[in-house]
Amino acid sequence: MNLTYDHIHLRTADHEAAAQWFVDMLGGAITGRITTGKPRVDVKLGGATILITQADASDLAAPDGLNHGIDHFGFAVKGLDGVVAELKSKGVVFTMEPNEARPGIHICFIKGPENISIELLERSAA
Repeated sequence: MNLTYDHIHLRTADHEAAAQWFVDMLGGAITGRITTGKPRVDVKLGGATILITQADASDLAAPDGLNHGIDHFGFAVKGLDGVVAELKSKGVVFTMEPNEARPGIHICFIKGPENISIELLERSAA
């Protein structure tokens, strides 16, 4: 089996606002929109494709667990301190301040739209 990364798919109550947050706060780029069926905005960010679909209340509260699987996703950065300062100047909320998770790994977590948890990490020689 040879698996390769393809995308992250998020369901949100306001897909346009969520997509714009990834553009404004993290420098993503909107690469497409689907308007048939449930509307979706596609965002490219750091080599990742994020598909953001409009969800209604029944989607967001699905009891089958379908929408409850992602704990967080992460992006590697260079110069974490500078990235943190830039994001703080934009008003991004940090749920975990930068810290050394283990030797050579500095991380922090930010709150994305609709409380999506996003990790930023910088790897260096341990």
